[in-house]
Order: sequence, then structure tokens, then C-alpha cells
Amino acid sequence: MYPLRRNRRLRNNEVIRNLVQENTVTPNDFLVPLFVVEGKGIKEEITSMPGYYRYSLDVLDKEVRALWNLGLRSVLVFVKVSDSLKDNKGTEALNPNGLMQRSIKTIKTACPDMLVMTDVALDPFSVYGHDGIVKDGQILNDETNKVLAEMSISHAQAGANFVAPSDMMDGRILRIREALDSLGFVNTGIMSYSAKYASSYYGPFRDALDSAPVDLIDVPKDKKTYQMDPANRIEALRETEMDIAEGADIVMVKPGLCYLDIVREIKNNVRVPIAVYQVSGEYAMLKAAVEKGWLDHDAVMMEQIIAIKRAGADIIASYFAKDVVRLLNG
Repeated sequence: MYPLRRNRRLRNNEVIRNLVQENTVTPNDFLVPLFVVEGKGIKEEITSMPGYYRYSLDVLDKEVRALWNLGLRSVLVFVKVSDSLKDNKGTEALNPNGLMQRSIKTIKTACPDMLVMTDVALDPFSVYGHDGIVKDGQILNDETNKVLAEMSISHAQAGANFVAPSDMMDGRILRIREALDSLGFVNTGIMSYSAKYASSYYGPFRDALDSAPVDLIDVPKDKKTYQMDPANRIEALRETEMDIAEGADIVMVKPGLCYLDIVREIKNNVRVPIAVYQVSGEYAMLKAAVEKGWLDHDAVMMEQIIAIKRAGADIIASYFAKDVVRLLNG
């Protein structure tokens, strides 16, 4: 018998396609990464991330207001600090008048209702470019967690809504949660980078913050002793479940496109919001291909974003956020 069911009926025109569309992208899906530097009047393009910038605090004020006017309501803050302020203990990260702390206050002054998430890791403050304290060729776990907890408290005191530990140290979520609660910051949330892989896609980001591991004797040359092996799937679920048990409110998979199977695996097994970080390398590859005339920027960008959403992401941290929202707004 000739088929009674014709699936193409639901693809016949744009109206019916939109009506039955299973996943829809809105400005509320996005978390906008922001890079902040010292100085005044600085809007400095990141060479390996065309169209993306580092901002001084005065320009950050304007950028945050522009994001708000576009309908983007959440930001994730990173800071680039001077080499002279870096050491092996993250001392500058705890400075109550440090760049991160002032960035939080600047954003909250510009847009009090903007949701501010902050990067919690030592690599921007480390003379070695690592996410933890280095000793005898090893990354110290528990000693690092103590600093991460202190850093989280400092961010909460400055006004952060969420802290986002990106370090992948064991047990740091519990240490941070206990530290925040002990000082009354029970409403400060934690977005954990739960399944952060030792990916080759992070290069442009490390350019943006000058945070790549240094090549020195007795210093690990990469981050593979704490970031996850890209070959592993079950480990990602184990890491995520442990972070939730320790108090994570949101969990993250990083990078994005190459790890959408991991996103779906976690989505099928946990009941907390899942964030995906579409990382700098993913952004840079599309920008480079478009510059060569090989791809349609907006079409491929939207296809990537919808793929991340379809895989199960509730939140998408993306350098394309402004581009997507402008396109959605027409």
C-alpha cells in the first residue's frame, strides 16, 4: 500500500515547519563570555578571535548595557591580568580590589539585574599558566581547592550571582559550597565545569588571557592530569554526578560540538540545568572559513547553535551570542 503517512506534509512551508519545530533558540539561552583588561578606553580585538574583544572597565560598562538592550541577560567574566601580578598561589585572585572584583561591580552598576557568573580558576593568575598550584612537577589538588574557595567568596562579596569553577580539581565544588554557606552566601550559585576535556580547541582563549601552560622543566606541559581525556564518556557522567552531589546547581560540558554525545548522555541521566561552552576554537574555525569564502556564516552558526540545543543544552556559553540574537531580532 502506498504510504498514508507523508512526513513531508510537516515540511511543506515555513509556517508549518516553525509550528512543529522541536527546538527554538532565544536570547534567554545564552551566557556571554566577557574578557576584561586594565586600562581606559580599550576595546582590543583578539587576533585569533575576529570580532571578539577585550574591554577595559569603562568600555565594559557600555558593552554590558548593549548586551542588555539586545535581550542578553547573563554574562561569564574572565580577566587578563598583568604578568607582574602572577605567582604560583593565585594571590591576586583574592585581591578585593582586583580586576575581577571591579569587573563584577562595574557590571552590576551598569545593569543591576544582569546575571553575573565568574570564572574560578588559577590559570589567569598563575605564573605557570595552570589551573592549580604547581609543586615538584605536580598540580596540587587540595591546596588549590582552598584558594578556589577563597576566590569564590571574594567574587560573591563583590556581587557575583554564580561562581563557575573551571579547574577540574577533585572535591572543589563541596569546598566552595561549604565556604560560601559558612559566610551566608547561600544564594550564590555554582556552575561547575563538570566535564571539561583536555581539548585542542582552547588555543584562541589562551591567547585572549595569556594563560597557556609555560614550557619549563618541572612544570606539566599540558593540563591532562586534571582535564578529561577526550576518549572518555562514562567518566564525564561520573564527574557530573559527583559535582551535583557536592552542590553544583548547573553543570557544564566543554567544548561543544565534538562532545554533543556527552551532553545527551548527561541530559538523560541528571535533573539539573546543563550548560555547554562553544569554545574559542569552534568560533575561530567558522570565522576563518567564512573569511576564505567557504561557508555561510549565519547559516552555519545557527546550525551549530541548534545542534547544541538539540543535544540537550539548557544554557549555551558562546562567542556568537550577539550575532545570533541580532539575527533573531532581524
